[in-house]
Amino acid sequence: MTKTTVRILLFGRLREEHGWHERLMELPRPVTTVAQLQQALGIHCPGLRWAVNQDFATPDHPLQPGDELAFLPPVTGG
Repeated sequence: MTKTTVRILLFGRLREEHGWHERLMELPRPVTTVAQLQQALGIHCPGLRWAVNQDFATPDHPLQPGDELAFLPPVTGG
């Protein structure tokens, strides 16, 4: 069975809260979607967006070996 390894990127406050920006990670079983990985990582952020391979994605987007998943929190400013 092929192991599913993905590159995970955190931005903004998520980067600060979790103390890292980029990781290669083998998906734990039974994680197969963006939402499942978010839950496994303990990422909680209202208004969060996701990008898989630099295209916006939905929480139910399936993850494939070699994917890059970015967690994009909302930004504020003025």
